[in-house]
Amino acid sequence: MRKWLKCIRMRTESVFAFATNIETARSGQLPPANPTMSEADISMPTRTEIKGFPVAGTPQSTAPRLGAEALPFPVATTATAESLLQKVFSFPCMLATFLVGSVFAVGRAFSVDPDLWWHIKTGQIILNTHHWPTVDAYSFTVAGHPWIAGEWVGDVLIATVARQAGLQGLDALLIGLGSAVMVALYGYAALRSGNSKAGLVVAAVLLVLANASFSLRPQMFGYLFLVLTLVALERFRQGEPRGLYVLPVLFLVWVNTHGSFVIGIGTIAVFLLCGMFEFQLGGIQASRWTAHQRRQLEIVLLLSLIALTITPYGVQLALYPFHVAGSLPIGVANVAEWQSMPFGLFGGKFFLALVLGFFICQIVFRTAVRLEELVLLLSGIVMACLHVRFLLVFVPFFVPGFSTIIARWIPPYERAKDRYLLNGVLMTCLVAGIVHYFPAREAIQRKVASQFPVEAVEYLQTHQIPGPMFNSYGFGGYLVWADQKVFVDGRADPYERGGSLADYFYVTQLKPGALAVLRNYGIQSCLLDRDEPLVTLLSALPEWQRVYADNLSVLFVRRNSVTPARAFTGSPMSGQKE
Repeated sequence: MRKWLKCIRMRTESVFAFATNIETARSGQLPPANPTMSEADISMPTRTEIKGFPVAGTPQSTAPRLGAEALPFPVATTATAESLLQKVFSFPCMLATFLVGSVFAVGRAFSVDPDLWWHIKTGQIILNTHHWPTVDAYSFTVAGHPWIAGEWVGDVLIATVARQAGLQGLDALLIGLGSAVMVALYGYAALRSGNSKAGLVVAAVLLVLANASFSLRPQMFGYLFLVLTLVALERFRQGEPRGLYVLPVLFLVWVNTHGSFVIGIGTIAVFLLCGMFEFQLGGIQASRWTAHQRRQLEIVLLLSLIALTITPYGVQLALYPFHVAGSLPIGVANVAEWQSMPFGLFGGKFFLALVLGFFICQIVFRTAVRLEELVLLLSGIVMACLHVRFLLVFVPFFVPGFSTIIARWIPPYERAKDRYLLNGVLMTCLVAGIVHYFPAREAIQRKVASQFPVEAVEYLQTHQIPGPMFNSYGFGGYLVWADQKVFVDGRADPYERGGSLADYFYVTQLKPGALAVLRNYGIQSCLLDRDEPLVTLLSALPEWQRVYADNLSVLFVRRNSVTPARAFTGSPMSGQKE
C-alpha cells in the first residue's frame, strides 16, 4: 500500500511539473537554468512499440509516461494561434501594411487610363453572351474587321467588379492590384537580400517609378504575375522548388490576361541558360545547375509553353504580342506609352539616377551580381529606355541588385526585439484610416467626369446628333462603354490594319487635306478634346457649328447635316443650356 501511494505521488508530481513547464513556455519565459544539465538530461520523445505498433513515448528510465488525459487539449491550439498572430503582427507585416497605405494614398485619386472603359465593355459582352469576340463591333471605321480580346480574363474580372460594386469597386480593385504588386516586390527584395527592412526601402523607392504605370488595365495583372515568377525562381535558387511547379498554371492564366507573359517565359529561359555556366568574372557570378535542377526548370518551361496554347483563340493569342511589336509602327510611333523614356521629366531623371547609382555602387563596393540577374537588369534598362510602358518591367529586374546594396547599410530584422502589440495597434490604425478615407462614390464620379466626356455623352444620348462622329483618341474608350460608335479608340491594332489610325493622326496633326479625309468618311459631327488644334480649325470654319462645350470637350456638327442641331453651350461640368 505504501509503495502504491509513493508511485501515485511520483506520477502526480511529474504531471504538475510538466504542466508548469507548459505554462512557463506559453508566458514567454524559460524555466530556471540548471548549470549541470546536459542534452542527456532532457527527456525527449522516442519511438517505442506496443504489440508491434510504434507509438510516441518517453523512456521509462527518465520520466514516467503521461496519459493523454493529462495534457490540456487547448495547449497546441493556443500555441498555434499565438504563433499565427505573431506572424500577422510581426514587424515585416507591419512594414507591408504601411506600403499598402502608401499605395492607397496615391491610388485613391482614381486616375485611370481611357482603355479601362472598352475593357469593361468587352468583359460585359463576354459575361452576357458567353462568346469571345472575333471581329470589331465598336467602331464604324473598321466594323467587322478581325479583332480578338487578347486580355479577356482581365476584362471579365474588371467588368465583374464594375457590375457588382460600381466605381468604388473599381477604385478598390486598382488600389488592391497596386498594393499586391508592391507587397510582392517587397517580399521579393526581402527574400533576395535576407533583410525585410532593406526590402521595404527598395519597394518604397521603386514605388516612385511604379506608381506612374499603375492604371486599372489587365496589364496590372501581368506585372503581378512577373513578380511572382521572379519570387518562385528565387526560392528555387535557394533550394525550395515547390513554387516552381505553380508557374505552368500561372502562365495558363497569364496568356489569357495580358501579353506580358512573353517576358515571363523569357525570364525562365534566362535563368535556365545562365545556369549552364560556372564562373566568376569580377563581381559577376554564374552557378551551374545540378542535373536535377536543370531537368526541373526544363519541365516547368515546357509545361508553361504548352499552357500558352490553352486559350479561346488557340495559339493565336500566344502569337499576338509578336504581332503588336512587329506590325503596328503607327501606334508605336504615336501612342504615348510606346514613346521612349522622357529623360527631361522627373521620372526619367529618377530612373537614370537609379541606374547610374547602382553601377557606381557596384564599382565601389564590388558587390557580387548573378549572371541571370545582370542579364535581366540590362534587358529591363533597354526596354524602359525604348518604351516607357516597360518601366514596370525594369522595376522587378532592378530589385535583386538594389536590395543587396541597400542591405549593406541596414541591420536585419531581429525577432527577439519585435513588439507585436505595438505593430498590431499601428496596423489597425492604418487599416481604419484607409476605410475612413476611402473616397465616396460621388467623389469618384467627379474625378471620372474631369477626365472623360461624361457630360458630353449625356448630351449625345438626349439629343439627335448626326453621325458618323469623329472623336478624340482619348475619348474612344469611354464612348465604346457608352454604346457610341467610334472613329478610333485605344485598340490600335484593328485601326492600324484597317487604315483609320493613320487617317486619324493625319487629321489631328492638321496635315494638308485633313478636312478632305473627314469628308471621305462622311463625318457629320466631331467630339474633341477642347485643347486639340482641330477645335481651333473647326471653330473658324463656317460649315461647322459648335453645339456643345464644357471644360473638357467640344462637340461640333456639320451645318448641312441631315439632322439639325440646336446651339448648346454648357457651363463647366453642368451640362445646362444657356
